[in-house]
Amino acid sequence: MAEKACVKRLQKEYRALCKEPVSHVTARPSPSDILEWHYVLEGSEGTPFAGGYYYGKIKFPPEYPFKPPGISMTTPNGRFMTQKKICLSMSDFHPESWNPMWSVSSILTGLLSFMMDTSPTTGSVTTTVAEKQRLAKSSLAFNCKNPTFRKMFPEYVEKYEQQQLSEQPVPEQVSTTPTQQEGHRPLLDKTGNSTQEDLNKVEALRDPRNRRKQSFPTWMLLLLVSIFGVVMALPLLQL
Repeated sequence: MAEKACVKRLQKEYRALCKEPVSHVTARPSPSDILEWHYVLEGSEGTPFAGGYYYGKIKFPPEYPFKPPGISMTTPNGRFMTQKKICLSMSDFHPESWNPMWSVSSILTGLLSFMMDTSPTTGSVTTTVAEKQRLAKSSLAFNCKNPTFRKMFPEYVEKYEQQQLSEQPVPEQVSTTPTQQEGHRPLLDKTGNSTQEDLNKVEALRDPRNRRKQSFPTWMLLLLVSIFGVVMALPLLQL
């Protein structure tokens, strides 16, 4: 069980982190145990870890701040072993070098700085730059599979979901073929506008009754001329 001084100190540090966040670092205590803190380190630009989100835990002893915490990382990263304690001057690997003035923010800032280094230590691994970049790219997806991470850091889960939405392909629009377009194209005048007169002409040509109406006056006129000619010729025949 944590000592009263330890609880008071960690509560104070959490309030300080909320008031003045540390760049590239997010950390908060477990709701059920103030001695267990969860953190996320964001990879710095210009390094193989750029774009990566590295989740891990800090376990504080009940005697904190007079004794150092244990630090581990959960996200595969190419620099440290996962689920193993990392050897730092600020961790419980070196209690002789621990300074009670150090805080959660200074511990995580030191961890982030040491992560960018290549010096070997207990709990470190050696990988290529390409491997680190690959792990950085897949880090957020890996973290979001962890129920504890999802509960502790909903803002990163939301970021991951937004990334997934932005990467989805946009459905192609269905376009009509030139033939389909011509089938629905209205008649246009010289200015490019459809005219009612042109539409009426087309309808008239399509209707056979209209064609009969147009030919009716012609033969009727011929018949009338013939009858008129016969009538005019009768007096001459009687002579």
